[in-house]
Amino acid sequence: MNVFVTGGTGYLGRPLIQALLARGHAVKALVRAGSERRLPPGASAVPGDALDAATFAVPAQSTFVHLVGTPHPNPSKAAQFRSVDLRSVAAAVQAARRDGARHFVYVSVAHPAPVMRAYIEVRRRGEALVSESGLDATILRPWYVLGPGHRWPYALLPAYRLLELFEATRESALRLGLVRREEMVRALVASAEDPPRGIRVLGVPEIRRAALS
Repeated sequence: MNVFVTGGTGYLGRPLIQALLARGHAVKALVRAGSERRLPPGASAVPGDALDAATFAVPAQSTFVHLVGTPHPNPSKAAQFRSVDLRSVAAAVQAARRDGARHFVYVSVAHPAPVMRAYIEVRRRGEALVSESGLDATILRPWYVLGPGHRWPYALLPAYRLLELFEATRESALRLGLVRREEMVRALVASAEDPPRGIRVLGVPEIRRAALS
């Protein structure tokens, strides 16, 4: 399988590329000029600007995995969500349609939620761009991805377990649950290897199940 990845030097991108290569897939990754060495060995670098579809080409019939986004999102970064997250998914969808990508994979965010409203709004707009593109697509909606540098919410796991026990709070606790980085990577690989017809949406429970497949 041919896979094209944006955000391939980031928190999810590097381990995803490593996992795809280990499973025998060919990976091309969009990088800024000078960042080629940050890609895992075995990936082919495609220099370009993730905010401008005219600067890069996508292999025909490939799976496009879009992972560009503002690192460590918080409410103070609303302008960056619009200028980076939204612009990049618009460029990615444009390039994927233009070049005949087979399947588009987009990491959104769980919603609705009582916090991070600017971030959620931008990601929902990104989902709309994907859904309206006509591409077969998988949209993943994690809430928080635990892993290196993202460990403080581990302390919340006992509270999540308790909330999942009660009917009144179970749905929200599951939808806004925490997933580990390795679970996200496995779910992304499983999604890439099993393209849907139309639009497929994976919330936190579905991400966890996909990670076990």
